[in-house]
Amino acid sequence: MKTDSWLLLLYGLPTKRNAERVSLWRKLKKFGAVQLKSSAYVLPDNPANYERFQWLSKQIQDGGGEATLIRVAQIEGMPNEQIVQMFIEARAAEYKELVATGREMLARSKKRKPQKLTVELEKLQRRFDEIREVDYFNSPSAHDAQMLLQQIAKHLAPKNAAGVLPKLDVTEFKGKTWLTRPRPGIDRAGSAWLIQKFIDPKARFVFGPAASKHPDALPFDMMDAEFSHQGDDCTFETLVKRFGIADPAVSQMAEMIHDADLEDGKFRRYECLGINSVLSGWAKSDMSDAELLTKGVECFEGLYKSLRK
Repeated sequence: MKTDSWLLLLYGLPTKRNAERVSLWRKLKKFGAVQLKSSAYVLPDNPANYERFQWLSKQIQDGGGEATLIRVAQIEGMPNEQIVQMFIEARAAEYKELVATGREMLARSKKRKPQKLTVELEKLQRRFDEIREVDYFNSPSAHDAQMLLQQIAKHLAPKNAAGVLPKLDVTEFKGKTWLTRPRPGIDRAGSAWLIQKFIDPKARFVFGPAASKHPDALPFDMMDAEFSHQGDDCTFETLVKRFGIADPAVSQMAEMIHDADLEDGKFRRYECLGINSVLSGWAKSDMSDAELLTKGVECFEGLYKSLRK
């Protein structure tokens, strides 16, 4: 979504109106408004948001307070890019909370009845839809939440008799173009290293939010991709299993990447947390996706050599 103007709601409520204050805060949160100051909130300017702020203004005034609704093209001292980033970060925090709940649900799934888990998944899906509705600037974290919901759904689906996907022949995956999401993090960078090292030495990597725009590329760590999170596994682990990569150092790396990416403490391996922090920092710079992936691959090559020694 692009916006050329913003809606500002400035308000004041009597100090003793605590119930009205809490009710107002909940509604602002529901609408995805971002707080600029203690009594100033902003939303992108569109008809739906204008109506929402009008309605809240009346509610504030009916509660004995004062409210002013302003449409502005720019907020002094705050570039539009900074405001957009505030919205992205606000939604990212909500997606992260949802992901944490989903991972906790997966961790205890073996001890709970499928019916209860299905109900919990439905609640998570509804919460995701609520966040997505006010995700005005398409936070990249939405994809992680979507993938987790898909992972839980697959976990609850009836298993086939074998329960194991067939191994693949690496000779059929040479010289391919591989697609993943922009701003690659720990799992995508590690998977790219694994692909180049053991599967497709001449692999070419491209980036995009949807596989439909790159029909000839092999997607990984994306929604509905064959090479993505499967069951309790991250994408790196999925690739290791699908291609039958039997290397002790790679097995250790799989555990490290799993714990850094999924944050479930399954293997209690913390060696990749530093790499994860570095990649997250680089992702916030003006480095291109290709440069970010190259640096990530170099980190994992160094880790691999260290483990091999």
